[in-house]
Amino acid sequence: MVALSAFHAALLLFSSVNAASDPIVDLGYAKYQGVVDSKLKITAFRGVRYAAPPTGSLRFRAPAAPSSTPGVQQAFNDPPQCYQGNSGPLTPVANNQTEDCLFLNVYTPSLNPSSRLPTIVWIYGGGYTIGFAGEYNGAELVQDSNNQAVSVVINYRLGLFGFLGGQQVKEGGALNAGLLDQEFALKWVRANIHKFGGDPNKVTIWGESAGAGSVVQQVIANGGKTNPPLFRAAISSSFYNPPQYQYNHSIPETWFNEAVTQAGCTGTAALDCLRAVDGATLAKINRNITNPNFETFLPVVDGSFIRQVPSAALAQGNVNVHTLLAVTNADEGGFFIDPTQEYDVAASARNLFPLLGVKESNEAAALYASEGSSAAQAAALRGDAVFKCPTHTLLGAFSGHSYKANYAIPPAYHAQDLINYFPSFTDFGVTLIFNNTAFVNAFAQSFTSFAVNLDPNVKLSPTITPVWKKWSRSFETEMVFNKTENDKPAIAPAKLSSTFLERCEFWYSVRHLTVQ
Repeated sequence: MVALSAFHAALLLFSSVNAASDPIVDLGYAKYQGVVDSKLKITAFRGVRYAAPPTGSLRFRAPAAPSSTPGVQQAFNDPPQCYQGNSGPLTPVANNQTEDCLFLNVYTPSLNPSSRLPTIVWIYGGGYTIGFAGEYNGAELVQDSNNQAVSVVINYRLGLFGFLGGQQVKEGGALNAGLLDQEFALKWVRANIHKFGGDPNKVTIWGESAGAGSVVQQVIANGGKTNPPLFRAAISSSFYNPPQYQYNHSIPETWFNEAVTQAGCTGTAALDCLRAVDGATLAKINRNITNPNFETFLPVVDGSFIRQVPSAALAQGNVNVHTLLAVTNADEGGFFIDPTQEYDVAASARNLFPLLGVKESNEAAALYASEGSSAAQAAALRGDAVFKCPTHTLLGAFSGHSYKANYAIPPAYHAQDLINYFPSFTDFGVTLIFNNTAFVNAFAQSFTSFAVNLDPNVKLSPTITPVWKKWSRSFETEMVFNKTENDKPAIAPAKLSSTFLERCEFWYSVRHLTVQ
């Protein structure tokens, strides 16, 4: 990650602080004072606590309600980051990290409870290992909506703090604690967003990469029977779908044992011992435990909150919502591949999915032999297997009730779409590749129009996007957002290629081995 000084400078748009006049919202357990940007007509509440500190005896447990805090809390600054880990090419930011991190930011164009504005909840990505609310200026989503929506950006626990698996965690703590944080934040939104001018019955959850993976986890949570409903629609940007093992599978148990060993904890009381370890020491262990292929600490099938792998839950219609917009980038896998290296493509498949046999990995490699260099083959394989084909499976559960986009501005790597809807986003080395106002407005507003109206065709202001038909199994068409050789926007529907569909059919056929 690059330094965020420029990003934080951008957030100083909320600099017109007047403590005497800035609004105060009473949440019952605490009062928070926000900051009004009179130019944008947006009020920001940054650093609002939504859960108790997950420290001490609450470490590795489900989030708990916050205690009452007297006085007025100034919600003027971004909250601290949850402890960050290592995530392959994504180098963590090393400042302002703590275990006491369950906060969120709210951005609203109206504090009138009668406004009942649609609300967008953003869940950050980063491989379930890195990421934080302060990376994403939610005011930009409000602006994209023409001030017709409220936005909320949440923190959630990461790495071993949020996704430690294993039998001992099942018995003495909470599996998927990071996902439970997200659900707790969504419950907070349902209970409190009306105080910020939002409508708890018009919530759309949206995330990118592992944030989109988190969206899907919330979509399938509780066997698709979350009650009361916490959102009415979902947006998936580059759905990240790594293997999701049973909580007591040998792989999550291996990472649990590695954490225990590095912490000097042994025996049946190892989890209690881990709770007694200093947070900073545990954070160092979290950074030390790495895997060159996938992150070590990931969501698991826990048998209660998450009862099935996504493909199984989606195939059976065990979902909490019935309206979806999904986007993938044309070359998702290129972000993770060194184009100057030679790759054993079959071995790359086995590295991604350790349960694949030689036969299946060779079959996978053969599907990508036409891509050119071995690096291009490995990139296409990873992009399809981990992002694009899981998104195709996701869409299948919402046939006739979803829309599909393809961000194709070259090179269209993973995460390069982000800056179009978060202009101040500077992480992952992301820059705005196609600086064309008409294109950016069309692309970004597709998402906010969907969040506000459940239909990207009902536009918040005129854009150049043509009529966008719903995706269905009989009409597998996506809206492609690209440019011409003369740098003109090129936005048009296109059918999915037979080659892509053949590859996805293969990946779906081996889902019992990829554990997706």
